[in-house]
Amino acid sequence: MRDSGLDKAIRAVGGVSELARRIGISQPSVSNWDRVPAERIAAVEAATGIERAALRPDLFDAKSTPPIDATDAARAAEYALLATLLARSPDADLLRRLGRLRGDATPLGVAHAKLAAAAASANPEAVEREFFQLFVGVGRSELLPYASYYLTGFLNERPLARLRADLLRLGIERADGQSEPEDHAAMLCEIMSGLAAGALGALPGAERHVFEKHVAPWMARFFEDLEASKSAAFYARVGALGRVFVHIEKEAFALPS
Repeated sequence: MRDSGLDKAIRAVGGVSELARRIGISQPSVSNWDRVPAERIAAVEAATGIERAALRPDLFDAKSTPPIDATDAARAAEYALLATLLARSPDADLLRRLGRLRGDATPLGVAHAKLAAAAASANPEAVEREFFQLFVGVGRSELLPYASYYLTGFLNERPLARLRADLLRLGIERADGQSEPEDHAAMLCEIMSGLAAGALGALPGAERHVFEKHVAPWMARFFEDLEASKSAAFYARVGALGRVFVHIEKEAFALPS
């Protein structure tokens, strides 16, 4: 049975399928929810306009939860965008919305502008084929976006076990219906989005710990590989955005607390 927060989110966008589309996951995954998973709160809040205190009153108190800092909100949105684009190929509607992104003269702004230009000229079917070749493949994909692979050369190795242990310790639960292991780049970006938005209710310092231990050691290299891939056209721009953003995050977390 769905709780009231999830019902509000579904009604706000007109149905389960539309909510799934807006947050970039499959319709069956949302159908299996009985409440909005903690790691999806930031994405659902952004997609529906329903505040987190209404989505999950068990985690957030409308009177006592401070509003999210504007910088953290922007960081959460950036991580959420990368998570969505790494989890599945964008449909025509998302490409249209990406085509309206605006940039500026900063490295991140330039990356946004180039992604917008690529999205505006992209064919959804061509992008879907590109996604398949890069991340799915026949037999094996061109890129393997997993921490275990980048850090050890093999899948499902110690980096994944260490991440699972840390997430358990931090009280971050795996979402129902999620088939990818937690060290997939999309999953880690989703976790970082939830932490940046304050949607996971984790202990102080959790965001820095997850980034420095589980994101920083490998994800910039993955984005560099994606940017340089000869198979990537639209996704080369995703790689460039990810590379720039992770570099900014590294510099920010390196600053004294």
